[in-house]
Amino acid sequence: MVERRLAIAPATLVSAYRTMYTARRIDDKELVLKRQNRVYFQISGAGHEAVLIASGLHLRPAYDWFFAYYRDRALALHLGITPYDQLLGAVAAKDDPNSGARQMPSHWSNPDLHVFSRSSATGTQFLQAVGAAEAGYRYSLIKEIEDRAAHFKHDEIVYVSAGDGTTSEGEFWESLNTACNLKLPVLYLIEDNGYAISVPVEVQTAGGSISRLVSSFPGLYIEECDGTDLLASYETMGRAVEYVRERRGPALVHAHVIRPYSHSQSDDESAYRPAEERAIDAARDPIKRLGDLLVGERILTREELQRVRDEADAEINEAAERALMIPQPPKDSATLYVYSPDVDPTSSEFDTEDKVNLSGNEGTMVDLINRCLYEEMERNPRIVVLGEDVADASRAEYLNRIKGKGGVFKVTANLQRRFGSDRVYNTPLAEANVIGRAMGMAARGLKPVAEIQFFDYIWPAFMQMRDEVPLLRWRSNNSWKCPMVVRVPVGGYLKGGAIYHSQSGVSTFTSIPGWRVVMPSTALDANGLLRTAIRSDDPVLFLEHKHLYRQTYNKSRYPGADFMIPFGKAKVAREGTDLTIVTYGALVQRSLVAAKQAAGKGIDVEVIDLRSLNPYDWQAIERSVRKTNRVIVAYEDFASWGYGAEIAARVADELFDHLDAPVKRVAALDCFVAYAPDVEDATLPQIEDVLKAIQEIAAY
Repeated sequence: MVERRLAIAPATLVSAYRTMYTARRIDDKELVLKRQNRVYFQISGAGHEAVLIASGLHLRPAYDWFFAYYRDRALALHLGITPYDQLLGAVAAKDDPNSGARQMPSHWSNPDLHVFSRSSATGTQFLQAVGAAEAGYRYSLIKEIEDRAAHFKHDEIVYVSAGDGTTSEGEFWESLNTACNLKLPVLYLIEDNGYAISVPVEVQTAGGSISRLVSSFPGLYIEECDGTDLLASYETMGRAVEYVRERRGPALVHAHVIRPYSHSQSDDESAYRPAEERAIDAARDPIKRLGDLLVGERILTREELQRVRDEADAEINEAAERALMIPQPPKDSATLYVYSPDVDPTSSEFDTEDKVNLSGNEGTMVDLINRCLYEEMERNPRIVVLGEDVADASRAEYLNRIKGKGGVFKVTANLQRRFGSDRVYNTPLAEANVIGRAMGMAARGLKPVAEIQFFDYIWPAFMQMRDEVPLLRWRSNNSWKCPMVVRVPVGGYLKGGAIYHSQSGVSTFTSIPGWRVVMPSTALDANGLLRTAIRSDDPVLFLEHKHLYRQTYNKSRYPGADFMIPFGKAKVAREGTDLTIVTYGALVQRSLVAAKQAAGKGIDVEVIDLRSLNPYDWQAIERSVRKTNRVIVAYEDFASWGYGAEIAARVADELFDHLDAPVKRVAALDCFVAYAPDVEDATLPQIEDVLKAIQEIAAY
């Protein structure tokens, strides 16, 4: 009779109670340890336990995928992340399986269970979850991937959760747009405890209800529930999970939970919540409610319920004692796993430059980038190309009647015609959407080559590109990775590009550990560096200077399908003995012209084309400066705090004894590029600026 009325077996209810109680008591244990200064941060999952266990009872670890947020302690326990695992993270032990003590506690991660590493940034997880769901979708479509059946399940679900406050982030809405548009199997759990730190839900959300606000999304199953009631939550989550598993589209469950503890140990909710409001929450405590149910339905006596608690307390105390015995990671571990320990794109394995056999007619940078993409997609069916306007036509039925787009600069032209719309496709005009989805796909073994249409519009994706993509491997202690390529047209010298089509702020990204950043100046280098980028195991930002796309002076014949240039290998574009110019991108040609003019004045200039900006070839710079004893750093970035400032500073620091003149920088003015061509010319470094610097340094 009990089983039939409750819909959950008594043993399962007891197990659920034990897990919920354990989650709460781990919170309490961490708070005690925090006061003893043996835990350094604490954030609670209290009050959310019932709906999380209800979710876990319908979901499958190591089958479904989980983008769980920091209040999902009870779900993490249910999936198999033990109290000991969780306390190892809390005390910053070197054996912390979640992050190796690199992240705060409650940032769950376990590849074997499909629990994805999460950052502290709010909202970024939504697009990554959509990307993970899209990965399964793409695997189901791309039949050329021989082992694709091992990488997705036909009824898998991607679970993603957040608090009500996080739904104010734009990436939440971007993710819903794509999940509904592609009918992806994403299960959203919004755990609404009424507050985002101190901001109440009616201030965060128009109308005070996120489920009502998203009700117009087509195909989105929406249901609300009392998230403190295990049985009600179980029934609601069951309907939502069934909807998603049947591939009818995404679902969103809006669970009303409580927050009996402050937001975190650094917050005091009594400063903004009166006692009577907190008392109302306490009356809905999910652990008390389930305990009362177990006793009321005579599944357990009060004494048996206490034994369950005592057993959980003993396990937690023992786990805490064990965790406290594990030392912190060694200090010299700080730089481990910034980049792949397995694939080194700076190695000779990626260097076929000296063996190249050129053939055929000369092509522009656009031509050789396009050919590299074509050949790499032939070679590796896991490569997908996505971005704004990258397809020939989203309406594929038009392809036999139209020329096709293939990117605003035609770099991806005809790729969709050859490889189909499952592998080359357009995205919404939303840069975070492009990068977040690509990250989720890359983490599941696909190889996204994403395009941001203009560098000037990359900034909506900056949270993904600063806090997520480059940090995934490091923050998970090498448990997760997302090798992907982001292609971006960049730079000025366009005439008419103006403020928002001429930026060249590469130092913004070269200063972020985890990114490989390259910028070729010739068609041949673009082909070889892009192939290395695609075959590497790290995220790569591949910068393509728009001014160089179709120049005749940097054209090249075809180098072959295995031509690669390693990262961190500069090229001596011109040999010289009197002075060194270190440069990259569009300044290479301007420096070569200035060097030729300087030769007429008796000054022999060496020009170093870095090609790779992070890493960069310090040895090539050092050799040249030791030879010439004079150096100019020429770059298109702002003069102040720009990329060249780092090179200049290091030369001054490490090669001072070899210098016969100050280090000179030639760079853009500290302002943006104007529409007027004359003002643009005055803003960006020109040939005459480089020549003037050569003469000044040579005469010093």
